[in-house]
Amino acid sequence: MELILVRHARPEQVAGMAGGADPALTAIGHRQARAAAAWLAAEHLDGLYVSPMVRARQTAQPLERLIGSGAVVVDGVREYDAEHPSYTPVEVLRQDKEAWRQFLAEEDAVDRSEWVRLVAETLEDIIERHRGQRVAVVCHGGVINAWATTTLGIEPKLFFNPDYTSINRFVAASSGERSIVSLNETGHLRGAPDLRL
Repeated sequence: MELILVRHARPEQVAGMAGGADPALTAIGHRQARAAAAWLAAEHLDGLYVSPMVRARQTAQPLERLIGSGAVVVDGVREYDAEHPSYTPVEVLRQDKEAWRQFLAEEDAVDRSEWVRLVAETLEDIIERHRGQRVAVVCHGGVINAWATTTLGIEPKLFFNPDYTSINRFVAASSGERSIVSLNETGHLRGAPDLRL
């Protein structure tokens, strides 16, 4: 089966949200989501899943409308920092060199193996339910990294930054083999440089 992981579109920067930051999409994010939906709608999807977080659900909405089917919300593909009170997009964080260094140091120090295990279990369950089919999951950069490192059999870490609405393709064989087909596809954003943020 083919498992397509789609990163959410660009969200707002927020801080001080009780219960965890859960920002909505920016205006550009909504346009990115529509572009990704138009691209993916041309493929036959046998299932659509989404993280419960607002930025993922809003990203999935245009695709839901185009394929005429609602996404199934799955908690196991929620982002690792869902309980953090603030959310700063990576491209904003990188503008402050000290904040970026601190972020990278914190990433290296945190053990997220339990969260990676939950992501893997969730995606394996989706795979099991859709043998021989093609399924899309609208989720987060951390989730995509978690599944990619699991597939590669390497240490779980954030080893690349998926672009907003990037399409990341994996295949899962019934024999148990898991493979990467592509990472960070953004063909749907070609010709629209203002959306490549």
